[in-house]
Formats: sequence, structure tokens, C-alpha cells
Amino acid sequence: MSEVKIFSGSNSTELAKKISKNFGKNLGEVTLSRFSDGEMSTSFDESIRGCNVFIIQSTNPPSDNILELCLMIDAAKRASAYKVCAVIPYFGYARQDRKDRPRVSIAAKLIANMLTSAGADRIMTCDLHAGQIQGFFDLPLDHLNGSAIFVPYLQMLNLPDLIFASPDVGGVARARAYAKHFEVDMVVCDKHRKRANEIASMQVIGDVEGRDVVLVDDLVDTAGTLCKAAQIIMDKGAKSVRAIATHGVLSGKAYENIENSVLEELVITDTIPLKQKSSKIRVLSVADLFSKAIHAVTGNTSISSLFI
Repeated sequence: MSEVKIFSGSNSTELAKKISKNFGKNLGEVTLSRFSDGEMSTSFDESIRGCNVFIIQSTNPPSDNILELCLMIDAAKRASAYKVCAVIPYFGYARQDRKDRPRVSIAAKLIANMLTSAGADRIMTCDLHAGQIQGFFDLPLDHLNGSAIFVPYLQMLNLPDLIFASPDVGGVARARAYAKHFEVDMVVCDKHRKRANEIASMQVIGDVEGRDVVLVDDLVDTAGTLCKAAQIIMDKGAKSVRAIATHGVLSGKAYENIENSVLEELVITDTIPLKQKSSKIRVLSVADLFSKAIHAVTGNTSISSLFI
């Protein structure tokens, strides 16, 4: 069996350290530098010839981190690595997965092509914005699920009147999966946008009176949708409302919005480093989930046990 070596891009160093520690390996040495004009350069500081190389890099903010990841993949292939797996806890540009209006790019497909052209042999990621993005790749892709992290946490809370909610129609399948697992009901917040990150109107479809509501989403960006949905749910008579989301993008006024909202808490994972602390934000780690997936991939065993 080829030796396993784990490396990190500059955006996911802390998570990569946790993953490599859980796996039982030291994080590999790599040099990431820039020329004075901003051009990036990457080099591995140890031999990776014939090794199974895992490069961990979330792509947020996307542009530089995606290019850095591609450069690392290219460097690994040119250094005669046996296989190169791009471990992308948060896959940037996934929100642009289709032509929803004329003359726009399908950015998720473009990024898939870039990673493939760079030389990746495998992709490992978690909670893509849309599941069909898996079909954009012509190579193996392991799509892990954040439910393995959130379900045990919600079970620990033991909420007496639990009900799940989707903050938009697009997330219904995600919320329904949680509701089915816990054998409870779900509701939907139907929203209408004027433009990206700006909501025109929203209404709740379903009864939340006297219930402990958990909003389910894959990512939180400005938190505008989430906080508005939480407010409307509380106005409808809910007992409490909290939210779970795998990826804490948290841009713009997100932290301010969350602090001033009626949310009991926002539970996210460490796929993206937290920019600042908040009394309402709890971070759970995906390190154990990814280390187990790497074990399964390198040992040619099933990853089915990682799903709930």
C-alpha cells in the first residue's frame, strides 16, 4: 500500500492539523509563497514519490484558494505522487451550478474542470450546495454529509417539541432528511429575492406554534435569510429557534445580523475558519469525519458508515 501524506493549503491549516492528528500522521511540510506582484508559488518540502497525497483546502474566499489548490495538485503530480486527492471541506462557487438567467457562467462546472485539468485523481468534499455538482466531475468524488456532525449534537439537546424548517424551498430535501431521521414534522420558509443577498418577502408554510424549531441549511453567508426566517418563525408563535449549517461563510454584516437576531444559536462546522467569535455561534469539527473518510479511501473500504 502506498504511503499516505497529508498537506494543507494556507486557508485550512488548523482543520488540516486536526484531520492529520486524527488520522495518525503529522501534517506534511509545504512552502506556499508569493512574488511581489501577488503571483503564488507552491513546493513540497519532502518526497512524495509514489505516495497517496491528500491536499486539504477550503475555497473561501474562493479565487486565490482555488488557484493555490490547483498549483499544489500540479506540483504533487509533477513530483510523482501516486494519487492526489483534493480534500475540499467547503467547495466555493457551488452556488453557480446552473443557468438560472441568460448569459451567466456555470462556475461550479468550470471549477470542476480546473481541478481535473490540474491533475486531481479524486475529490473529497462535504455538503455541496447542490448534489448534482457531483456529476460535473469525471473522477471519483466522496460527498460527505454534515448530518454525521449535527445529529449527535441535536440528540444531546433533547428538544421536547422539535420540528425542522427549511429557510427556502431549495433546502426542503435537506430539512426533510433530518425530520425523517428524528421522526418529526417540518415546515418551509418560502422566500422571494429581488437580487442576490437581498430578500423581498418571506412566509412560513406550516405550523410552528409552541415548537422548538431547527432551521437547516448548507451554508450561511450574510445570514439575512436565516435571521429573517427565524424572526418570522418566532412571530408565528414558536417556543425557540436555532439553526444548523455546515459552512459558515459569514460575510458582510453576518456576525452583526446573528447577534441581533432571535436565534438561540447558530451551529456550524470548521470547514471555513471563523473570522471572529460570537456568543451565538457554536463550532463543531469535521476533522474526525474527514480522517475516517481518508482511512476508508486508502484502505479501499466503504464510507457508508459515515452517513446517518
